[in-house]
Amino acid sequence: MADVEHIIGLLLGTEDDWPRAYEALVDRLGPVVDGSGRKHRLKTTRVTIEPFNLRDKPRHSLVIDRLAYWYYHPREWLKKVSMMDDVYLLNSPFTFQSMEKHAAYCAMMRLGLKVPETVLVPYKHPLENSRWAYTAARYNQSFDLDSVASELGYPLFMKPYDGGAWVGVSKIKDSAELHAAYDASGERLMHLQQSVEGYDVFSRSLSIGPETMVMKFRPELPMHDRYAVEHDFLSAETGDEVVTISRLVNAFFGWEFNSCESLVRGTEVYPIDYANACPDVALTSLHYYFPWAMKALLRWTTFCVVTGRRFQVDLNTRQYFEIADRTDLGYREKLAAYRKLTDDYFDTERYADFCASRLAHVDELVYDWIRSPDFDTLLVETVRATYPEHEHDRFVAHFRGLTGAWVADQGC
Repeated sequence: MADVEHIIGLLLGTEDDWPRAYEALVDRLGPVVDGSGRKHRLKTTRVTIEPFNLRDKPRHSLVIDRLAYWYYHPREWLKKVSMMDDVYLLNSPFTFQSMEKHAAYCAMMRLGLKVPETVLVPYKHPLENSRWAYTAARYNQSFDLDSVASELGYPLFMKPYDGGAWVGVSKIKDSAELHAAYDASGERLMHLQQSVEGYDVFSRSLSIGPETMVMKFRPELPMHDRYAVEHDFLSAETGDEVVTISRLVNAFFGWEFNSCESLVRGTEVYPIDYANACPDVALTSLHYYFPWAMKALLRWTTFCVVTGRRFQVDLNTRQYFEIADRTDLGYREKLAAYRKLTDDYFDTERYADFCASRLAHVDELVYDWIRSPDFDTLLVETVRATYPEHEHDRFVAHFRGLTGAWVADQGC
């Protein structure tokens, strides 16, 4: 039987560290044998942006997209290749509007998750539109912003309904700050959201396919220090709930490369941000967890192309709502039912078997590469591209230490 070649396309923006890491690991992967004995080989290429005929046939079997959530031309290309050519995508371009946070909040509230109370307020300064004055005069209701805030209770957060990377987010403690933030919002549509005060842990979970890493996140610190290297900061039950919520969001919207932020207070988990089309996987922020992310990305993409996994354009949201509407199930029972749906979506059991039987060498492959001069070169060049010259030595030592700690913890 002839070998099968799979082209993995990388649709990228400004990042270069993890793409180089992923490319290096694909080059080292070697052939993967499927159940029939046929060998599959992966090859990477970076996707360029250019005119495309809607009937053009792409070379790619799978595309890892990090750009189309804001760049519309490649987004339309992704829609075309998924519908017409069965190219596998890790994040559905058809649900990108849900990445604007609002639809994601609504969906997870509908499913009964403990999303803080949230109100969408009208524009402070509406976008230019010749019909605005007429519509506003007839239909826009005046409202008392202070009253809305009082119902939610201070402190609260004002955040863009379509935001990301903490841009435009303000913590509001009184009326003066409320009006200042609203005045500054300009033409951005904003949410007001209850603050979860007195939380014990801020967690950020990164999910790639059916794998999830829950990390303790410290948003008040600089990016290189935000992910704490701690392993027992959540109880087993709470950690499992955070994982279930993360995968539930992803399966519901067809996202397979996404992060989720949750606040944990006591035994309660409050998801506050879980729609990230371009989750953070930078070496200089993930550091200790970077090898895991690259390993998970390599395994999941390999599984998808070798097993012929089909990209799902349509979403069966009704099956989730049917669980949400059941009055005979409590919160924990609904979470368990959702988890089963997510395991079905990600084909979790078959994936685990595939990794054990076909990709058992990946652990050692990644371990050896992280210890190699090639990885150290990547680390040094990434630091030099990220930080000012006078900080290079400090951060090279910092990230060498953290990735070295990961190596030591593997016990290989």
